[in-house]
Amino acid sequence: MLFSYLAHRQACYDKQRERAERIASLPKIYHEPLSAQDKQILSQPVSSIVASVQTSSLHPSDVLTAYAKRALQAHAQTNCLTEIMIAPAERWARDATRSGPLAGVPVSLKDLLAVKGYDSCIGYSALSGKPLNCDGALIRLLRDAGAVPYVKTNVPLTMLSFEATNDVFGVTENPHKKGYSSGGSSGGESALLALGGSRIGVGTDVAGSVRAPSHYSGVYAIKSSMHRFLKAGSVSSIPGQEGVPATHSPMAKTLEDLETFWRAVFQMKPWEYDYSVLNIPWREVKLPVDRPLRWGVLWDDGVVAPTPACLRALKMVTEVLEKNGHEIVTLNPPSPYEGLQIASQLLLADGGKTASKPFRMIPAFRALRLPRFVMKVYAWYLRYIRRDPIYAGLVENFYEKDVAEYYALIARREDYRARWFKVWRDTDVEGGLGNKGVDFVLTVPNALPAVPHKGMRHGWKACGYTFIFNLLDYSAGVMPITRVKSTDTLPKSFRARNSIERENYRMYDAAAMEGLPIGVEVVGRRLEEERVLEGMKLIERLMKGAGLAYTGFLCDANA
Repeated sequence: MLFSYLAHRQACYDKQRERAERIASLPKIYHEPLSAQDKQILSQPVSSIVASVQTSSLHPSDVLTAYAKRALQAHAQTNCLTEIMIAPAERWARDATRSGPLAGVPVSLKDLLAVKGYDSCIGYSALSGKPLNCDGALIRLLRDAGAVPYVKTNVPLTMLSFEATNDVFGVTENPHKKGYSSGGSSGGESALLALGGSRIGVGTDVAGSVRAPSHYSGVYAIKSSMHRFLKAGSVSSIPGQEGVPATHSPMAKTLEDLETFWRAVFQMKPWEYDYSVLNIPWREVKLPVDRPLRWGVLWDDGVVAPTPACLRALKMVTEVLEKNGHEIVTLNPPSPYEGLQIASQLLLADGGKTASKPFRMIPAFRALRLPRFVMKVYAWYLRYIRRDPIYAGLVENFYEKDVAEYYALIARREDYRARWFKVWRDTDVEGGLGNKGVDFVLTVPNALPAVPHKGMRHGWKACGYTFIFNLLDYSAGVMPITRVKSTDTLPKSFRARNSIERENYRMYDAAAMEGLPIGVEVVGRRLEEERVLEGMKLIERLMKGAGLAYTGFLCDANA
């Protein structure tokens, strides 16, 4: 144990020193304040940058300089970066394809994405100092499209948390408020995007890992369905886990940039780079104009009700939609709690062994290794003494599954998906004009805004608003709507329904959280990324028309 501890501490020290040295050794220009040209470049949407590079009115090296400088400033504020690839990116920028759909555009990457010559240790000290020997499929596509990868971003250890923290790289701060999480597992990415150190990046999502960071940090993302976006070559904390689809998904500073990136990637025919990508070109989707859209709202997942701030954001959107002639109905879907039960068991069906294997210190998920009778006794105590059947129903299933049990869970997943299918076709809804199904599902990305550091001790149990849509393999986007106000206080009559809700609400403090972003989640069916994007665009347009547009960070004039 002592040897493992010393090896762990040495590896963490070496990795942080390597990062610091790579930053310090960069040419002087990267450590200077932003110039007028830098600010002008940073203010342009991705489409404008591409057009300027393609017409030779802007050089990719100038674009890289602006974004690298801003990325280093964002890192100094939030500790969001892991691998600093700016030095070789200078060469990549000089050689970048000037005619590609992403010509000259710097792209940031979650740490797990494979770049030749760089680690993808994803917070495990045992995986540091082991640079990969080839680029992943996405990196090859990006370079062929003219893009310039330049930094990688921080993640939580195991990548199964909504807080980006690990011993190797440290804690990533929320870009809006120090002391709060930027989200996870793509939390370094969301912090960098929010501060303008990148306009487009790529994360992954298995329980909300691009959507929760977007919600916490005030940026945009669309979680793809399985086999829609490239993933080959990337590192994983649970390789082979497919019970709950984990997908690579784009993130962006603005919705316009998000659309530009999706279209550019599909212009490159990603199925020719990655065997796992379905040959489905980008489709032009037009939402119905001859009838109102029907938005089914999931107001409460039955585990943790949305806090007043998050509920206010959701109501802002539904009210604007209704005022513009759209129909808002309350969903009565298959139990979200049942989905959380199934998804949590499938994700860690191996008892957490795979994700814990690289640990040098005490492994994660220790509760999953306790004797099963201990967990049964604890579940009995929760259910009958504490009168908490919700938490008991999760705890009693915390154990390693055998093959037969795993097959049974897959069968339950498929039955659950079949029942949710009716939501889109012929579901019963409250307040609806007949039995017509819905066009979109609308809900909160999480019951809380960004939580304080170390809040994931309890916060992970409240991931149902995102996790169930991974289980269902639905396309789902998150977009910022507003910010927490000090007046978003809990009513005095509030009483927690279960211990999960109680522990999560203990972290909620509207006065302390004031200014943190709040988003909404727009959900479509499987492989409906284009349609979800159109739904998000509609909401953004209507919110802007109502004078309620979200405003993110503007580049600091003194930066």
